Amino acid sequence: MKIKIRRASPWRAYPYIALIAFLSSTDALLPRTAAAQTAEVAGRWEGAVQIPGTELKIEVELSRAASGWSGTIDIPAQGARGLALGDVVVQGTAVSFTLPSVPGTPAFKGTLAADRASISGSFTQAGQTFPFKLQRKADPSAAAASSLAGFDEFVQSAMKSWNVPGLAVALVQDGKVVLAKGYGLRNIQANLPVTADTIFAIGSSTKAFTTMAMGILVEEGKLAWDEPVTKYLPKFALKDEVAGKRMTPRDLVTHRSGLPRHDLVWYNAQLTRPELVARLPYLEPNEDFREKFQYQNLMFLTAGHLAAEVAGTSWEDVIRSRILDPIGMKNSNFAVSESQKGRDFATPYTLTEKKALDIPFRAIDAMGPAGSINSSVNDMTKWLQLNLGGGQVAGKRIVAPRQVQDMHRPQMVIQTFPGLFEDLEVQQPSYGLGWIIESYRGKKRVHHGGNIDGFSAQVSMLPDEGIGVVVLSNLNGNPLPDIVARHASDRLLGLEPIDWNGRSLKRRDVGEKASASAKKAAGEERKTGTKPAHSLDAYAGEYVHPAYGSVTVARAGEGLSGRFHDLPMRLTHWHFETFRADVDDKSLAEVKLFFQFFTDAQGEVDRLTIPLEPSVQPIAFKKLPPARLTDAGFLRQLAGDYAMADNPAFKMAVTLNGSTLSLTLPGQPPLELEPAHGTTFNVKGLSGFNARFVVETGKPTQLKLIQPNGVFTLTKTTAETQKDQTNR
Repeated sequence: MKIKIRRASPWRAYPYIALIAFLSSTDALLPRTAAAQTAEVAGRWEGAVQIPGTELKIEVELSRAASGWSGTIDIPAQGARGLALGDVVVQGTAVSFTLPSVPGTPAFKGTLAADRASISGSFTQAGQTFPFKLQRKADPSAAAASSLAGFDEFVQSAMKSWNVPGLAVALVQDGKVVLAKGYGLRNIQANLPVTADTIFAIGSSTKAFTTMAMGILVEEGKLAWDEPVTKYLPKFALKDEVAGKRMTPRDLVTHRSGLPRHDLVWYNAQLTRPELVARLPYLEPNEDFREKFQYQNLMFLTAGHLAAEVAGTSWEDVIRSRILDPIGMKNSNFAVSESQKGRDFATPYTLTEKKALDIPFRAIDAMGPAGSINSSVNDMTKWLQLNLGGGQVAGKRIVAPRQVQDMHRPQMVIQTFPGLFEDLEVQQPSYGLGWIIESYRGKKRVHHGGNIDGFSAQVSMLPDEGIGVVVLSNLNGNPLPDIVARHASDRLLGLEPIDWNGRSLKRRDVGEKASASAKKAAGEERKTGTKPAHSLDAYAGEYVHPAYGSVTVARAGEGLSGRFHDLPMRLTHWHFETFRADVDDKSLAEVKLFFQFFTDAQGEVDRLTIPLEPSVQPIAFKKLPPARLTDAGFLRQLAGDYAMADNPAFKMAVTLNGSTLSLTLPGQPPLELEPAHGTTFNVKGLSGFNARFVVETGKPTQLKLIQPNGVFTLTKTTAETQKDQTNR
């Protein structure tokens, strides 16, 4: 491991430093046993190397086992964490260790002070020598116990103010778990308590697992962050062709594709990952590629799909085999159906009139790489330790430190994002690889929240301070996990407390008042005294979009109903050709959509628009023709010869080939007929030209050719009633 250090000449010739060697001292032994003295060296030490004009802060962890001494070192300023020490020797008051792979043979020579509270000496590398001093770091568990006095009361009070049924919290400091605890109920009806092992959905906190897996694949030589995605997924494409060709794996996970969220492409849809990726070319961008940060779940889905393809397995197997199993996250899974098989899982809730109501689990298995992991805070402490340890946990190296550094390094500036610009203490937000990075009260904070139906989560780290927090809850879209994460971080940092909860409650109250006023005023924009232009039956049918899928509209009693991605809706006439859609789903009770229908030149309802993505124009769904217009049995009846009523000598043939009708005029090539509506077909390639068959008592009798200059009527001849080329 090479660690660069900024240094004036003569250090320029040796730009790397590995802080490795407390070499043995010749000082006289203190009047203690060697065993007692060496035991006092074990633990965590913090301090710095004094370089002219600056100092390089370091932390060293030393431990002793039957096999001998071992240790790790952190250099926060250089992003180096959990670097393994070699050849660690403790003899009396002298201590030494090495990192032999680093150029310049760097070494420390130090002596344990008489009060056993510090080690000081000299650091050498490539012939240069500088002083260093380390202070024994307080036991994090003991320090945390003091700083967390009253923490339980705060959490319980805050839960009441937000009506959160259940919450689990875990804190890691200096590599050790200092708190892992449950609060409230995981199931209100059964009065079941939350524990540190209760499984919650972590939502988008999953994203960092996907990026770490990609980093591991990079180290395995199977993937490169900055190669085109098409190198690994040849069929990958976007509507912006340039963006599609230039998109890299790094772009996929930094929210700079140019696409807005387009979340209703996948929400509740029964589609596979390859099917969702195949729909990307039909989504409208609203920004230029790499121009602006825009949160985008489908790009993370694609990243997970890509990882699975290059690994030759599934995304789930990549995550489990390379991360979860090696670090011991045995109580985590990828599907809510798996969570419910366990004995300790949280029920999802939503807030309705300030009361928590249970809602169904939402399966988002296909969107797994963007947000489907379920876990407990006990399991998630291992994830925190892995990240805070620079890719190493419990002495086991999972990923190279440079990959963790890259994940925690700003990659894309965040101009706007909900919640990131509300407090002056939080500045300079950016996005790393699966993490949000910001300055929090002057400290570097790396974090990511997660929200999916009935669950809210926050995973937060202050890596330079060795602090990690995970908060999981079972209430839809609530801010308490981040409030608790900030509050806990302030306590562990020993900072003056800020009333994060009070601030958020004030914002909630303002927001609720504004929302109530907006709902009250919504009806003011409605045009009264209007009615639909068609009978309600005319609106019934299936409407399709190549990315968003299908919307079905049907008669329901005296009105209309709709269905989108298996979400039932009640349609109420609003005004003119617009209907309001209310979703019959507990999780989406507040969602109101407006369906606007359009009529073609023939006076038929032919399309529908819905504002499913507010950053682009309303999504247009084209009405499908009746099923019988593609039914070979019905089409066979339409085939045959037709003659002009007032000029029987003028004839044309309608032929059937498979399930496609064609119209043939004497001496001219066939014209393909495309199903439209009723018994009407459009003439392919000729705008404004249609062919409508008149069917009486179940049999076709006439063909009307509708053209811009008139309507021509032909009668079906009785001599030859059908032309069928299906088997020719």
